[in-house]
Amino acid sequence: MQSIGLSTNTALHTIIIGSGFAGIGMAVALKKAGLGNFLILEKQHDVGGVWRDNTYPGAACDVPSHLYSFSFEPNPNWSRVFAPQAEIHAYLQHCAHKYGLLPFIRFGCEVAQAAYDEGLALWRVTLTNGQVLQARFLVTATGQLSRPVYPKLQGMESFKGQVCHSAHWDHSYDMKGKRVAVIGTGASAIQFVPAIAGQVRELTVFQRSAAYILPRPDGAYAGWRKALFRIAPWTMKLHRARIYSQYESRAVGFTRVKAMMDLAVGVPFKALLHRQVRDPALRARLTPDYPIGCKRILLSNDYLATMAKPHVKLITQGIRRITADGIETADGQHHAVDAIVYGTGFAATEFLAPMTITGRDGLNLNEAWRKGAQAYLGLAVPGFPNFFMLYGPNTNLGHSSIIFMLESQIAHALRCMKAAHRAGASAVEVDRARYASFNRDVQARLAKTVWQGCKSWYVDANGHNSTNWPGFTFGYRWLTRYSSLNAYTLHAKK
Repeated sequence: MQSIGLSTNTALHTIIIGSGFAGIGMAVALKKAGLGNFLILEKQHDVGGVWRDNTYPGAACDVPSHLYSFSFEPNPNWSRVFAPQAEIHAYLQHCAHKYGLLPFIRFGCEVAQAAYDEGLALWRVTLTNGQVLQARFLVTATGQLSRPVYPKLQGMESFKGQVCHSAHWDHSYDMKGKRVAVIGTGASAIQFVPAIAGQVRELTVFQRSAAYILPRPDGAYAGWRKALFRIAPWTMKLHRARIYSQYESRAVGFTRVKAMMDLAVGVPFKALLHRQVRDPALRARLTPDYPIGCKRILLSNDYLATMAKPHVKLITQGIRRITADGIETADGQHHAVDAIVYGTGFAATEFLAPMTITGRDGLNLNEAWRKGAQAYLGLAVPGFPNFFMLYGPNTNLGHSSIIFMLESQIAHALRCMKAAHRAGASAVEVDRARYASFNRDVQARLAKTVWQGCKSWYVDANGHNSTNWPGFTFGYRWLTRYSSLNAYTLHAKK
């Protein structure tokens, strides 16, 4: 397969949007299948997705490295149980090089919109520079955690000091001796707060809700262990299988027996909190007031201990406004700071935004999703032929590795493409009844999980959980691998 240039005249087999884990995995699968030419469109200038963009101090994965990697490309050289950001980014660069993907990636190409031309059975993809590309299939691989969210606070534009979001860390700014405010206490803040606490003069953390935190069972892999993984790869497969089994068992508490969460999470959290925070009043403010698992459970060995340090303040009062030199809270207190770091997460429920995706008969995807984002197997939507979303609605996890889910999705999308190819069909489209039935089942199962009944980033503004998968990852894999392709309609060529 030869590399190809950007051309409005050449109809590609597939266009992939994004070059993180999902995009690279899809490209490798397409290249192995040999179905036709493809391109990856990447708006930045390197592969890696969130692992390219999130370079804040302390950034690391919260899933063990040997499970948070492609099954077809095991890495015996992971330095730690939980790999740091730079190492994961390097792994993705390695995969792109090893599998010869760079000639098929166009960097600096941001997609503005994509529209399906039913007459030609092609997707027309328009870049922000106005260029238009055509492809038989369109695969989005933009992820759920790619668009940073800023809070809507009065006076944000008036602040005269340094400002950044954790997803766009400014490494040129020296925090040494500065008064730094952190707004948000999610998964990113849990990592960067301890990492910067030793540099700053004062650290003020503004918390809207506390998080359940578990110890992080991290540690470096010994040299002999890595050598064994290289010499005897089967030992690495066993290690991965052990991690998978351990993490998969946690789905029972999230999705089946919610009472298990008290023992599995509540007890170790309280023990960690009492061990690292001696002040009862501070412990109370660091204790969540919602059911365990309703919001993301975080991993850290030093966040709670950091909050107990004398130069660190935890503020639980709501923010009234941002001023030129600080932050004013609802109780009238003014907290003077030199810098503000927003650790306020991502627009996880705004799938594919800000792109506009238009299917048959001018149907806009946002209109199709006016009651909440959903898809068959998280991948396909009726009215949008030859279109697949990787890491789409209801495929996120609370207990295991998203890479396992992505590989299941990639294999299913490839099954559909091959079925269309064998039948000589111009398009493959999910059946509306099967789509509706599948999503009714997903929402019914979600109603019995720990995620139901509280406000979190898993749930959109309408109260619809469009994010999480309500079961085991092996159950999802079974569905993607063995569910009948009768769920799809194959459109004959005109």
